[in-house]
Amino acid sequence: MGLKVSKQGPGQDEELTIQHHLINYISTSCYIRNMVSKQRRRMLVAGYDLDMSYITDRVLAMSFPAERMRAMFRNPLWQVKSVLDMTHQGHYKIYNLCIEETYDPSNFDGRVELYPFDDNHVPPLQLIKIFCESVHSWLSSDPKNIVAVHCMAGKGRTGLMVCAYLVYTGMTGDAALQLYADRRTTNNEGVSIPSQRRYVGYWESILSPPGGNTDGLPDVNLPEPCSRELWRIRLYDMVNVDTVFFVVSEMQEIPNQLYRPSVEVLRSSCRQVKKGYQRGSSPRYYLSFIGGDEEEKELELKEPNRVVQMDTENAIIYQKTCLDHHFVQPLRVTGDVRVIFYEKMFGGRLFYCCFNTAFIRSSLLQLTMGELDKVGKKGRSICGPDFCLELLFGPANAKHSLRSSSDEDVASND
Repeated sequence: MGLKVSKQGPGQDEELTIQHHLINYISTSCYIRNMVSKQRRRMLVAGYDLDMSYITDRVLAMSFPAERMRAMFRNPLWQVKSVLDMTHQGHYKIYNLCIEETYDPSNFDGRVELYPFDDNHVPPLQLIKIFCESVHSWLSSDPKNIVAVHCMAGKGRTGLMVCAYLVYTGMTGDAALQLYADRRTTNNEGVSIPSQRRYVGYWESILSPPGGNTDGLPDVNLPEPCSRELWRIRLYDMVNVDTVFFVVSEMQEIPNQLYRPSVEVLRSSCRQVKKGYQRGSSPRYYLSFIGGDEEEKELELKEPNRVVQMDTENAIIYQKTCLDHHFVQPLRVTGDVRVIFYEKMFGGRLFYCCFNTAFIRSSLLQLTMGELDKVGKKGRSICGPDFCLELLFGPANAKHSLRSSSDEDVASND
């Protein structure tokens, strides 16, 4: 018994030779890779046409360094190595942001670090912090050192992390996003996914002037895990649709791993609000407590800084088609959350959004069409000109909740 190897005839040898020549021709041709890179800037170095750009003199953004068949439409790994060895011999480190694919770090003499998160998604803030600290440590160790950052296409995830590092070193979020757009693309659309831009803003907001740091770097004040109760999801001004399905997911921390997968916590639907529909016999009032600095926190113990809001049906919702979902039991969400909307229960994604519960300062998160991610043709066709997504949360600080007993009765009837 054993593995039988059959001899190949002349016709088979000729066919394999043609295939090898075809793959070799396509891999050396730039046409397909130029078509795939779209509006991303490319570099011509030593005869290699590569999808990469210098964002600064020491920060390089590029697409995935690929092998085998994928090299026909991404940067061929051997070409990336040749260019980096020619221009920054022994002084480059590569940061791979992909979770979907990787390569042997020995291809780049072991100078590869992995900071993975999902495509078209956002990373946890802790991952951004570790990334920025690593990049700064490498660049500070030798003035000749540079970093090359990539995801798959080398645009969205790469842009988010590059901009986060630029903010870490002193730029404003808007300036970093604009610089990246200018240097990485020809159409001024660098980090184009709104949630990714939102997380650059989150990152900027948790940096403060250096305290005891002698290197001038900012202090990073990562927010404590913050749970919020999601009470309602509303889609305002919908067209030619009476039901939209949604999935709420959270990032799940895995011990001893940087990658945090999104885990589904609820799947349901928003349905049309009919005229005359009323959820309770009286409006429900509650208080939201807005966090501040240390002095404000001391004052809050005496007289909390609060915003009174009302959860009730307003006549304006009947002027447009409005889809609603009220949670019978409030859904508690914590940390990094993603809400995806679908045309069907399974499949037909319309759009989605990502946010962190620690940054919801009041109890109403409102997002317009331009603030949603990956809005496709179908998604645009069912949203009117006044479209708005509303996520209604419970009080920002439950320990200060001052709802009356009558309000509790209304809540129990929901």
